Amino acid sequence: MTKAPPRILTIAGSDSSGGAGIQADIKTICMLGGYAMSAITAVTAQNSVGVQAIAPLSADMVRDQIVSCVSDIGVDAVKIGMLHDGAIIDQVAGELEKLPGHIPIVLDPVMIATSGAALIAPDTVDKLRERLFPLATLVTPNLPELEHLAGRSLTTQSMMAEAAEVLANQYGAAVLAKGGHTPDARIIDLLVPQGERAVAFDHARIETRHTHGTGCTLSSAIATLLGHGQPLEHAVRLGRQFVLRAIEAAPGFGSGSGPLGHHAVRG
Repeated sequence: MTKAPPRILTIAGSDSSGGAGIQADIKTICMLGGYAMSAITAVTAQNSVGVQAIAPLSADMVRDQIVSCVSDIGVDAVKIGMLHDGAIIDQVAGELEKLPGHIPIVLDPVMIATSGAALIAPDTVDKLRERLFPLATLVTPNLPELEHLAGRSLTTQSMMAEAAEVLANQYGAAVLAKGGHTPDARIIDLLVPQGERAVAFDHARIETRHTHGTGCTLSSAIATLLGHGQPLEHAVRLGRQFVLRAIEAAPGFGSGSGPLGHHAVRG
């Protein structure tokens, strides 16, 4: 009898152009052998050059999608992306608090699109920290997000590590500080588990403009691998490899920051 795939629930916004958000998550989960479910938090009109419009769903509707999935299909891991506002965060947290503690939750604190557009309401970050950071197994901020969370500029690797360690100790979650926004020739990501040694992952920067949805893809890949039962460090390592291969296979669509080639990468 074939083993059932891990059931992965992604709670995030929809990207009409298919490069990020729910669409990137579903592609990633499926390519890595998971069963994808979704709770859509907002509908966006966006493409490779920017976000043209955002229409959030009601908090009750987001909650109902989560309840429908969990109560019938079940869930083995959760990925959280764009949540948009405090009411949605409250409802998401309320449902996730009901899950057994062993179910991993990967939180990508989406605040700013690759194009630079703001994706959440200004007063939402504090609510995110208050309600969802304590529930997370792993939080995956990029450099601008980590700077926002730390309340200061982070100009060196050691400053990034220190800020990630503060977050990890404050909320009891591991933190993956992503270094892709630095100007360095090599990209270094730091995995900082609470109370454990930090692990650095690095690779040569791929010279490409096609990086739309890299954060969504990485966080959903890690969630899927955790759902398969992989240890956190190995899930991060394999998730990063998936993203790199998807960047290399980017189809070249769009005139701005184009989508990745999820279709070309087999887990």
